[in-house]
Amino acid sequence: MKITQIIKRAWNNLIGSPDDLSDEEILEWLGIDTNLKKQEINEITYFTCLKMLSETMGKLPLKFYQQTNQGKIRAEPNTAARLLMNRPNNIMTPATFWGTVEYNCEHYGNAYVWIQTVFEKKGRYGGEYRILGFWIMQSNCVQVLYDNAGIFGNNNGGLYYRYSDPLTGKQYTFSQENVLHFKTWCTINGILGKPVRQILKDSLSGAIESQNYLNKLYESGLTASAVLQYTGDLDKGKRLALQKEYNSLLTGAKNAKKVVAVPVGMTLQPLNITLADAQYAELKKYSALQIATAFGIKPNQLNNYDKSSYSNSEAQQLAFLVDTMSYRLTQYEQEINYKCLSRKEMDAGYYFKFNEKAILRTDSKTQKEVVTGYVQNGLYTINEGRDVLDLPKVEGGDVNMVNGTYQPITHIGAAYGINQGGEGNGD
Repeated sequence: MKITQIIKRAWNNLIGSPDDLSDEEILEWLGIDTNLKKQEINEITYFTCLKMLSETMGKLPLKFYQQTNQGKIRAEPNTAARLLMNRPNNIMTPATFWGTVEYNCEHYGNAYVWIQTVFEKKGRYGGEYRILGFWIMQSNCVQVLYDNAGIFGNNNGGLYYRYSDPLTGKQYTFSQENVLHFKTWCTINGILGKPVRQILKDSLSGAIESQNYLNKLYESGLTASAVLQYTGDLDKGKRLALQKEYNSLLTGAKNAKKVVAVPVGMTLQPLNITLADAQYAELKKYSALQIATAFGIKPNQLNNYDKSSYSNSEAQQLAFLVDTMSYRLTQYEQEINYKCLSRKEMDAGYYFKFNEKAILRTDSKTQKEVVTGYVQNGLYTINEGRDVLDLPKVEGGDVNMVNGTYQPITHIGAAYGINQGGEGNGD
């Protein structure tokens, strides 16, 4: 294909008149990796795991706190906090932003976010950088450079990120201070993460091939080959003619359950291999569980209740938070805190934290019992409990309340005038 044709077709795609979005030449010209098997994303278990992790990250609200002598308090948001909590950039909501970041991270092994800043002068000589927005860089268009030789002027070494914009073709180089870098749990050098699909290469290929096998069975009417037996002798031309004729009569979904007549002297013997004979269902389920395990997804999240039930799915959800998301959230928080807060802010106790409780939201009855227990035992004030339920504050609701009959173990009986440590009441 000539370069002019490629440009023309690429332009049509960009303005909304796609000729063929799967055209590898166009994708290659745009800088999109064509070595990835397009079938991978279409494998249902793999896709479900990506969907689950991306949506989970997208629905967790990011909060801004300050650790004080009186404990943790909600802090007044700084510029970075207002952007990350409300609108990271002018085209993305926080849910879309974090979901896309996690998708890139899991599928490619790494996710990169450019911190757009501008230098503002303060006074005659001073000034500081102010954050304008956060922009996701397509992971397969980023090259990570480790400057261990001090080529860029950093004698101590450092990371630099070279981004090739797939739309404009321009290249940009950013220092590590201007890029949020998130990676998967699988990393050998601590710099780059390894995509889960590489770990699952064999399992994923097997799952794809099994699905292709099933698709071919449906296309052929769920029947395998058949043998046409004849006691006489046929030349090659007649054999090919018979084969062509009966292929058209026996293959395809339209011919399923169809009665086929054969001439006298001939016998049609189907060679059926059932899905049960091939243990198809068991192998497919095993492959799906392998893929889910590598992602840290629990069986109930794939609607697999063979060894669990809907009633204990809440416990599995808690296990998903502890076993899978806890590490992911910690990594995100540490990277954001280090690169979005100044040294002065960190020393003052400011920090970002995702609200992981959003994963564990239960039914209204359980919610009421939990919140009521916290309020009655003085762990929550009334207003803190109402905040959990998304209710407005009430006057006088900022005071901790406890059951008035509660006493320290050393004061048992004091409420009834009984003197501890002696006989009688001490009169």
